[in-house]
Amino acid sequence: MSTAESRTAEVAEDQVVTYEVRGTVAVVTVNRPRYRNAQNSKVTYALDAAFTRAVDDDAVKVIVLAGSGEHFSGGHDIGTPGRDIDETFERRAVIWWDHADKHGVDSRIARESEVYLGMCRRWREIPKPMIAMVQGACIAGGLMLAWSCDFIVASEDAFFSDPVVRMGIPGVEFFAHPWVMSPRAAKEFLFTGDRFDARRAHQLGMVNHVVSREELEPTVFALAERISAMPRFGLALAKKAVNQAEDLQGMRSGMDSVFGLHHAAHSHNAEVGADSLAGMDARAMRESGRSAGGA
Repeated sequence: MSTAESRTAEVAEDQVVTYEVRGTVAVVTVNRPRYRNAQNSKVTYALDAAFTRAVDDDAVKVIVLAGSGEHFSGGHDIGTPGRDIDETFERRAVIWWDHADKHGVDSRIARESEVYLGMCRRWREIPKPMIAMVQGACIAGGLMLAWSCDFIVASEDAFFSDPVVRMGIPGVEFFAHPWVMSPRAAKEFLFTGDRFDARRAHQLGMVNHVVSREELEPTVFALAERISAMPRFGLALAKKAVNQAEDLQGMRSGMDSVFGLHHAAHSHNAEVGADSLAGMDARAMRESGRSAGGA
């Protein structure tokens, strides 16, 4: 759709998230391509504001989540100049004290309950259909963004991985792994840290459609337009029905239990090693993946 057809277009290089409306579709784009769209708190709050804006706009029927540049998202920000782990947060997703002047588990649980687990749960409950448009890397924290959406449409060059077991951590905070793929596939995904390409992800049921990079955007918007023809309230109820079924299958309580294991791992790392990430930064994670044959 041409720029002239867009009701709203806001694009600036210093915006970590951009927002645009095309007809009945809101396009929310993570805009840190230089850093593979790595997520910090600034990104998660900007996403939350954009999603809220789309929900509040009665003309918007469907939300598309995208990543600018070559990759959807390389995951959590664990080393760019914009990393903001010690900044305060606004506590929209959970009612909890601020973390910035706390230490250890007190700080980590407060922050990650809000900006990661809490935000993803909040977005999963958005009463409008959400489509993740995934190209290139969708790694660790990037999975959480895609898994918060109702559909995932991926380009043929997309790949998915959660390599954080290399840090001694049993998966990302929004632990949807056994529900978005089979438990055995989830174990392979985590135990090896390997990449699952888009075709493998589709075979496992994690991805709805796989298309060429050139067809990615047209396919997503054609799907969004078909969905937009359905009644808004019916869509909201259908989404809630499926989400409730997943939760009855243990998704929410399972995430709560694994979130505790996640922080036990962080604490163990901090106690016996250099820091809560076992001394690993983005470069070390990439090099570890290459040496293990995963990159």
